[in-house]
Amino acid sequence: MSDGDEEPAETEADSIVSEFEERLESASQAVEAAETEADLDEVEATLEAIGADLEDADIPVPEPEDEDEEPTDPAEELEDELSDLEDAVADKRGPYGEDVIEAIGDVQSTITDTRWAEEGENELVPGVQDFLDTTAEILDADFGEAVPDPEELSVTLGTVTDAVADAEYDADEDAETIASLLDATDTLASAVDSSTAWTDLEIRERLDREGFYEPLEGAKHKDFPPEWSALKTWQQRGNVEMVVLLLDLMGDTDYITRHCIEALEYMGDEAGVDALTDLANRRNLNAIDAIGKIGAESGVSAVEGHAESGRTPELQARAITALGAIGDESTTGTVADQLLADSERVRTAATRALGMIGDTRAIDPLADVLEDTDEENSVRASAAWALCQIGTEAALSAAAEYADASSYLIEAEAAKAADALGLEDEDDSEDPDDTEQAAAEDEESDEAAA
Repeated sequence: MSDGDEEPAETEADSIVSEFEERLESASQAVEAAETEADLDEVEATLEAIGADLEDADIPVPEPEDEDEEPTDPAEELEDELSDLEDAVADKRGPYGEDVIEAIGDVQSTITDTRWAEEGENELVPGVQDFLDTTAEILDADFGEAVPDPEELSVTLGTVTDAVADAEYDADEDAETIASLLDATDTLASAVDSSTAWTDLEIRERLDREGFYEPLEGAKHKDFPPEWSALKTWQQRGNVEMVVLLLDLMGDTDYITRHCIEALEYMGDEAGVDALTDLANRRNLNAIDAIGKIGAESGVSAVEGHAESGRTPELQARAITALGAIGDESTTGTVADQLLADSERVRTAATRALGMIGDTRAIDPLADVLEDTDEENSVRASAAWALCQIGTEAALSAAAEYADASSYLIEAEAAKAADALGLEDEDDSEDPDDTEQAAAEDEESDEAAA
């Protein structure tokens, strides 16, 4: 494009841009001069008109003087100026009575949603009482006395918001009153924030106030830290709540976390699954094992994702094992899909888990594994074991076919299936060579399981 072609475009762009800049400058002055909501409404309408015209305008983008530079779109710069003016109008509006109501509502939520220490509930009272006295004078009303009860305090504050709403304050005529109410609410919020919440206490103080150390009162304990001694007592008593409390407050300590998981696993109470789920989501292998041992269906969601796509074979295998221990037939498909996993460890876990679940839909996939002579004997033997666990005639027949397999591990499981079906062994004698092979394959199986 020649210079002669560029010049008209630049001139046209400059002309359109100059016109919009003049309109925006005029609007900027109007924003500064605005004193009432009506003034701001007028400026807002002007800005909307400018925005509509800007959207319809076709402003040419001039070619940069330097070929390496990116072209600057004049329309984008004008849109930024317009956006700044719109923000300025919004900032200049109000405050409104609704702002007071919203601010009080925020304080109410803080009071009711926070767990307060006993002294904290008492500390709330003076700040709320000062607020009630101040707003009572502003609103010419009586809001009663504050009491050390968060729910009651929230209800009392609600009567203030009702009074503000009934007053129907005008942003222009009642600007000073609204500002005074907002100042009083800010002071109230600061007083509430300075009161002692439960989380402000030291961890051991919180445990003490919850009665966690009650088992240690008047008794000698040898274990250190003392939390472990108390934990063991709560475990024996089957108190899941106290174990979860310790896990919540001191779960950043590996030592405490490990013992809490062991306690929850020992108790086997479904109430502990939620706490273990949080750990399982962070790929804690011991928590995944414990969820399986508890065996509650509520634990499926915590481990199924790891079973489908574990970051490591170990994580995936243990998640699959947990699903098997839970035994929910809805997970059969998830587990069966892992029969094709790359890891022998995962495939073995999947075969055994299918046996533990006991879903007859797994018979055909397990039979396919058993039939596959290219598969590892440890995996095939686990498939035969799983078929025996399912225990239907079809499952046992699929396993019994391999009573003469070349692997002792497979033969042993097939023989169990044959016995369950009432089939007689043709040769009950045991060859010494078979015994040596059995020992070797047992060792191989143990290593694979490890």
